[in-house]
Amino acid sequence: MGDGDGGPPDQVRRLVLHGTRGVVSRCRDFTAEALADWGWIPADSEEAGERVEDVLLLVSEVVTNACLHAGGPEEFVLRNGRGRLRVEVSDASPEHPRVRVPRSPALPGGHGLMVLDLLAAEWGSRDKETGAVGKVVWLEVGRPPRRSTGD
Repeated sequence: MGDGDGGPPDQVRRLVLHGTRGVVSRCRDFTAEALADWGWIPADSEEAGERVEDVLLLVSEVVTNACLHAGGPEEFVLRNGRGRLRVEVSDASPEHPRVRVPRSPALPGGHGLMVLDLLAAEWGSRDKETGAVGKVVWLEVGRPPRRSTGD
């Protein structure tokens, strides 16, 4: 995503984070506020409302994973543009997420990447910029379709 394609520039919001205490709810609230400002909330259809809930669940999953496996996120970034929302969570761990052997959904834990596979249009991870230790886990979701008002 970006403005190099000739379209309007992305809308970007950043949240710098420290530690793990309360960061999941803080990131969810930050995301809900951004989605409201960007017109995703109030959802004008059932599908749009479900998409917003999916986004908030995805945020919970990637931020929780950073807390459990990387000492907590350092930065949380939202990018809205070209009909997509991109969520980026950076942390200090160089270990990238690995999909594990499939587990029974009835067993607790270990389902975060399965949730990403199911709900995100795309997701992945990359090393931080040159010279910085750690990684960025990212995901993208499509904007819910807008209801036509001219009916």
